[in-house]
Amino acid sequence: MFDPDIAPSGTLLGLLQRGRGDGTLHALAAPRAEALAALNTCVLRDPRRDWQVENRSLYYARLYMQLDGGLEEIERHLFHPDDLTDTGEERTGLALAVLGHLAAYGRDAARLLLRSYAAAGSNWRWALDELALRDDDAGLLSLAPAVLARFPGTPQGEAELAAAVRDAFEPRPWRLWAEDPRYGARLAAAGEQGSFDRWQRQLRPRGPRPGWSVSEVLEWAQQELEARPGEHRYLAAARCLSAVAGPEDRAELLRAGRGGPDVARAAVLHHLAERGDPAVLDLIEEAATDPLSSEALVAAALSSYERMRSVAAVERARAWVVRTDRLGASAAAMLARRGARRDTDLVLAALRRTVREEGPDAAGLWELVDGAGRLGIACAAPVLRHLYRETASSQLRGRAAAALAATDPGFAAGFAVECLWDCEETTRELAARHAATGDDRVVEQLRRLAADPAEEAEVQTAVRARIGPDAPAA
Repeated sequence: MFDPDIAPSGTLLGLLQRGRGDGTLHALAAPRAEALAALNTCVLRDPRRDWQVENRSLYYARLYMQLDGGLEEIERHLFHPDDLTDTGEERTGLALAVLGHLAAYGRDAARLLLRSYAAAGSNWRWALDELALRDDDAGLLSLAPAVLARFPGTPQGEAELAAAVRDAFEPRPWRLWAEDPRYGARLAAAGEQGSFDRWQRQLRPRGPRPGWSVSEVLEWAQQELEARPGEHRYLAAARCLSAVAGPEDRAELLRAGRGGPDVARAAVLHHLAERGDPAVLDLIEEAATDPLSSEALVAAALSSYERMRSVAAVERARAWVVRTDRLGASAAAMLARRGARRDTDLVLAALRRTVREEGPDAAGLWELVDGAGRLGIACAAPVLRHLYRETASSQLRGRAAAALAATDPGFAAGFAVECLWDCEETTRELAARHAATGDDRVVEQLRRLAADPAEEAEVQTAVRARIGPDAPAA
């Protein structure tokens, strides 16, 4: 997760960083040099809080096409000396993804730039994956010498090559090179080694064996955590408990859930929550509110609670929601997901409090925003509109738009129009279903989306439902 420097939402840069539809509309109306400067800033300094789930590449690529923007700034960024030391995907991934879309739109310069970077750049795997989807066979074959030269003919080099072939996201280039007599023997050996490595891992299972007891599973879980620390190691133990624990083991499980080592306690809480054990809610409350509990245990306890679907869990949420700690936040999220109409005031109060105290990017807002839409809380519309404008998360903005569609009568003629240009395909799909077609811009943009080969199928299906031959009459 990143904490990027986001400009105010009322500026062109702030709109583009957020991926809002108004960003595109304002950029097209602004002086071209100013718009391109803001666009390059976004592409070269990824503004996303979570680059693995938020979309921006198609949004920025479309704007490059509309502004007829050059690629010189992207080229300088990719081949900057920093590429030799800062090899994380987050530095160059967005720029490479934008180039991939531009190549798909027919920009030959983008495809050539991807080839150059795949041959010499540190994030060459990403560039190669983009080319695998967009380049021709001849272009991919031309990259084989440079890519394979990254793996020296030593035991370590061959092992790294086998791992690269095995883990390739897009296998097309590797398969193409394997068919070439110049590289076939080496790549065939690498492929066989990758298959052998997988087989070897399957022959060396580390987990519990048939016949293990509850205590043996919990002991194994603690040893695993100490050997290989990880936030979610307890989940594997919880799955094992579901296979070995019987009614006769309940007393032992309750003892471990109340006072065992953290990983054992977390595993037991998860297991009992999945089973809906009547004692688990008290155990979760003890773990989540004990000042001596570790952060990992508190997080595991709350996660186990939030997965529950029982009436008892909802009833307990109504008692916990008045709390101002993390347990209260989890209770509010539970009511947002599973509460009834009687819980609307509690959900609305939690939504307002979270925005007021933690701002428009608080992690707890996602469930509350969904809940406002699910429960149809009309008086939540003002805070939802605030979140839509201010949040830096395009995913949260999309959820706010969906909630507004259910609560705000003015959504169709307001934010829904802007959403047709949004960076998230789910938000564009929502807009395609709701945007009022009395605005000429709406009909024009719907036609663009219908004709754009890069657009997602779900969006185009929604568009056809509005403007296709079977669309209802206006």
